Amino acid sequence: MNKPQHVPVLLEDVLQYLNVRPGGVIVDATVGLGGHSSAIAKRLGETGRLICFDRDPEAMELAKARMDEVRAELGEAMPKVVFEPRAFSELAGVIEPGSLDGLLADFGVSSLQLDEAQRGFSFRQDGPLDMRMDTRRGLHGGETAEQVVNQEDENELANLIYEFGEERRSRRIARAIVRARPIRTTAELAGIVSAAAPSMKGDKIHPATRTFQALRIRVNDELGEIRTLLESAPSLLKPGGRLVLISFHSLEDRLVKDSFREAGRMKILEVLTKKPVVAEEQEQMRNPRSRSAKMRAAERQATGAREQGTVSKYKR
Repeated sequence: MNKPQHVPVLLEDVLQYLNVRPGGVIVDATVGLGGHSSAIAKRLGETGRLICFDRDPEAMELAKARMDEVRAELGEAMPKVVFEPRAFSELAGVIEPGSLDGLLADFGVSSLQLDEAQRGFSFRQDGPLDMRMDTRRGLHGGETAEQVVNQEDENELANLIYEFGEERRSRRIARAIVRARPIRTTAELAGIVSAAAPSMKGDKIHPATRTFQALRIRVNDELGEIRTLLESAPSLLKPGGRLVLISFHSLEDRLVKDSFREAGRMKILEVLTKKPVVAEEQEQMRNPRSRSAKMRAAERQATGAREQGTVSKYKR
């Protein structure tokens, strides 16, 4: 398996706000290709513990290979690393409340998913309209983007493109999609969307970007996953434990911002980032995918959180 190029976004900021220390217990809820996790492992030391979640089985295998390289480098200084092939919405079922020093989640689509045509995430390469992050079973009974595009009625299709893609021309796009059915590939869909709603003056993104985003969010229930994580994450942290979340579009960032504000009001979390942390110009030039990244961080307070009696296989 060839290793796709992967550059973790906001890496130094993530390490700073997670406050990774030797002997700590850290969860990377979206290990992806292991970019953030490999750097975290190097700071945890032999007494530390790193628990890596991801629902993409291909990404998990690549992350394991990357961690083997870190193990070869660190030797006896390598922390204990455990891989959990599951969605981050399932964290509360396996992590003991009050047991974590830090929790990181990067909500972005990985390089692996974008760069491999057969995954169907990108309009820049022709491939099947899949878009499932978990190709073993997926969500909605394994529903793919092809099924959504070809089976939803026009009104529902327009609504999801408007809501999840924040696309103002959603009704025009939905009408064009319905007329062009059946649609089988990413290139077909991108061409249909571009013809129905071409780029306007000043546009910096491809005209199909928002439609593809909407389909991906629907297929993977991404916003539902984030809501579940936001509800459970504070109770999993020790007092002083850090929660670091990276969003890539306004729907995600709004959920994080509102959740942090409410948790701050209830004295559950102290928000550490008054404004989201964004990539500096140098990083944006080096890694264009970092341009839309927004990171927010918060620290668990000693009072205010209600802990749940979850049974955890990671209980010490």
